[in-house]
Amino acid sequence: MLWSLLKVALFLAAVAGLTFGAAMLSDSGEAIRIVALGQEFNLGALQAAILITIIVVVLWVVFKIVGFVVAFLRFVTGDETAISRYFDRSRERKGYQALAEGMLAIASGESRLAMSRAAKAERYLRRPDLTNLLTAQAAEMNGDTRRAEQVYRRMLNDQRTRFVGIRGLLSQKLGDGDTDTALKLAQKAFALNPKHPEVQNTLFKLQTESGDWKGARDVLLAKMRQGEIPKDVHKRRDAVLALQEAKVVLDQNASIEAREAAIAANKSSPDLIPAAAMAAKAYADQGNVKSATRVLLKAWEAQPHPDLAGVFASLVPSESAVERLARFEKLLSLRPDHEETKLLRAELCIAAEDFPGARRALGNLAETNPTARTLTLMAAIERGEGESEDVVRGWLARAVTAPRGKQWCCDKCQNIQAEWGPVCDNCGGFDTLSWREPTSGGIPLPNGAEMLPLIVGAGKPKAEEAFDITPDATAEGEK
Repeated sequence: MLWSLLKVALFLAAVAGLTFGAAMLSDSGEAIRIVALGQEFNLGALQAAILITIIVVVLWVVFKIVGFVVAFLRFVTGDETAISRYFDRSRERKGYQALAEGMLAIASGESRLAMSRAAKAERYLRRPDLTNLLTAQAAEMNGDTRRAEQVYRRMLNDQRTRFVGIRGLLSQKLGDGDTDTALKLAQKAFALNPKHPEVQNTLFKLQTESGDWKGARDVLLAKMRQGEIPKDVHKRRDAVLALQEAKVVLDQNASIEAREAAIAANKSSPDLIPAAAMAAKAYADQGNVKSATRVLLKAWEAQPHPDLAGVFASLVPSESAVERLARFEKLLSLRPDHEETKLLRAELCIAAEDFPGARRALGNLAETNPTARTLTLMAAIERGEGESEDVVRGWLARAVTAPRGKQWCCDKCQNIQAEWGPVCDNCGGFDTLSWREPTSGGIPLPNGAEMLPLIVGAGKPKAEEAFDITPDATAEGEK
């Protein structure tokens, strides 16, 4: 309303100004003398102004006629759209100007102005392939998601804008948390433009979160072929995905396929601990203990881990503690100075009731890196060597509040998980879990002090039967 009143006031002011100017020219008494072709013309100021206006109008009409004649000649020579383009030129100019103003309004955050300019551009241009995107973006900025979705759906009908429309709907569904629909849209967008990095990353993330490991492997392969990721990174991540495929197959009780997938994952990335453990179990199920041993030895040499030791122990479940200690020498000799090797040797010695050997195996770990597992083993050694209950309880009391040692930690968000997984439970990062000590805090290890019964098997040593070496049990006893 206010803008309409302002326009009326401006029009009246312009009319009044022109009237006042014409009156002044008429009353000035000045004259203009023009001599041409032997003729003399004397014009007053107002007459001269009118003549100039008429000349300008005539020239404008002449230029328009010349332009139309040129367009007609082009039409005659075969340009079928020449005349229509001539008449639409003014509309196109206004439409493109409105389109440019709308884009600038989007960039500056003026949603209402962007909406009005988008409507104006659509009215003049009649080019939905150009104006629909501006309309959808303006509607989103204005908070009208329903209007934006309608425009995006209209864009699906045009092959030129189909990919853009799918991306717009995908962004909306991700914002709404509708991951199932978003996954389907991402798959369609990937089929239309498999080289688009953003679509690749979005689809890969949705597939890993939903457990579509085969589809994620296809996307990962496409990223590698296009140079988005190095070959070594692709090899490692593909092994992670292959491992998850093996776990899924294993859950479906298809053991043959599971074994093959686990072995393939281990061959792709031998240092991937879960893949090595699963591949060794697969070989053991086939009765191929030699291949299982080779896999575990290679993985242990790359990175010692309690899971590898557990599988290595399960290869011969009926052996005595002394026989197991002798068989483990091949594994222990690969990384003798590694902390995990020292802890494993100490556990094996405790199982064999070789408490002095267990103390020698631990060395000064209780002082340099006093974790709950190390201190618990020291309590078992002290009990085995006949120390008093106060000494044993002292070690166990320290173990209760000690750091938990190495765990599966996310390198992205520092989240700690009890078991390895391809995706972080907290931040959703893919292949971000590494076996290391957390920066702060921790959760009890599933294979810390409880590792001893796993290695010992059915035949437990007397020292273990005499008391419970877990810190939690000691704490409950003290209460």
